Amino acid sequence: MEEAPRPNVSAQDVLAGPIPAHVACVMDGNGRWAARRGLPRTEGHGAGEAALLDAVEGALDLSIPWITMYAFSTENWRRPADEVRYLMGFNESLLLRRRDELHEKGVRIRFAGRRDWRVPKRVLRRMDESVDLTKDNRRCTLTMAFNYGGRAEIVDAVRQLVADGVPANKVDEKAIRSRLYYPDMPDPDLMIRTSGETRISNFLLWQLAYSELVFDPVLWPDFRRQHLFAAVREFQQRQRRYGGIS
Repeated sequence: MEEAPRPNVSAQDVLAGPIPAHVACVMDGNGRWAARRGLPRTEGHGAGEAALLDAVEGALDLSIPWITMYAFSTENWRRPADEVRYLMGFNESLLLRRRDELHEKGVRIRFAGRRDWRVPKRVLRRMDESVDLTKDNRRCTLTMAFNYGGRAEIVDAVRQLVADGVPANKVDEKAIRSRLYYPDMPDPDLMIRTSGETRISNFLLWQLAYSELVFDPVLWPDFRRQHLFAAVREFQQRQRRYGGIS
């Protein structure tokens, strides 16, 4: 089966317009990509690695300072045990293969999500090594949402509020935001979801309040920087009113 066609959009086509400071991606469609080729679902996850790296390269081409990828959700534990084991091992090996390359490009790697007993210690160790290696980079911050759920993040923030003894009359948006996983991370200007699904699936629920959403039918393993450029061009055509009027 041939690779899906790519949009005829270059970085230069969009650099003249406003560039989002933060792009978030739901990397969806790996399983369907594999199924269409008669391959195991795990082959789709493996093929998605090239898409991830090319999307990051595209963000660097546009000087996008923040990009967040939905790598593994709190709901993904419900998948077959073999697939979950593969994903844990794949994410570990992905870090080992790619973190030096990302570091050389000036990318800071971070992880958002719960560090609970379900995540193997060896994977947590690789995550910590990658964070420490790249902590001083500022060209672009790549946040991997791993064992992440938007509702879980809000619950964790509220739990921290209670633990901090914040009285009810002092609970406001600022108090909650300061207890999210990364308070310094700006809200996404643009969220892209691949595979044609039109939902956000518990991703960055607090942060996506005023994000522009683009739903691309391409399956994630076929996603390349040209798809990112096309989504940014669509973003540039939107009017962002934040509840007001033009």
